[in-house]
Amino acid sequence: MGHREELLDGAAQCLYEKGFGRTTARDVVAASGTNLASIGYHFGSKDALLTEALLRATTAWGEELDRALAEPATGTTDPERRVEDTWSRVVGLFSTQRRLWATHVEALAQAERLPELRAKLAEAQREVREGLALTFHTLPDDDPAAADRRVHVLGAVYQALLTGVMVQWMLDPDTAPSGVDIAEGLRAIADRVDALA
Repeated sequence: MGHREELLDGAAQCLYEKGFGRTTARDVVAASGTNLASIGYHFGSKDALLTEALLRATTAWGEELDRALAEPATGTTDPERRVEDTWSRVVGLFSTQRRLWATHVEALAQAERLPELRAKLAEAQREVREGLALTFHTLPDDDPAAADRRVHVLGAVYQALLTGVMVQWMLDPDTAPSGVDIAEGLRAIADRVDALA
């Protein structure tokens, strides 16, 4: 393994142990067994290295999320039950990657002062939105502009739901919504919208 990979592994370890804002270049060097010059050579700055390590870890979790979303329903054709099952699997993932999500939330706060981090997180957000929209909905092929708009809107709503549930779970897992709660809430919202129509 070269210094670049060692630095990424060391940075990920530091992100989990100290967080984005409290990790120093010397912390990364100590965790990776490399040297300070390697950070500049491979990444240009400590913040760029931490950003890359965070995105790599988030991508790995995203792959787990994709598998959870793609898992077939448990033999039911009931749409509400399928929503419950899917969101139950997603909520279950939060317990396996708690440190990653704590680091991710902290990085969101850091993004305000680090334009490169902000740009990379925004790019990742666009990809997540598309993936979520296409996981839950089949879009028509006959109107690409309408399909693009629908992907954006649906993806943004699903991402808001995903992020909101994750933050609630991090703060208080005992009262965070379950898959059953999410399905019930979505049904109540849909009923209210239908009543207003």
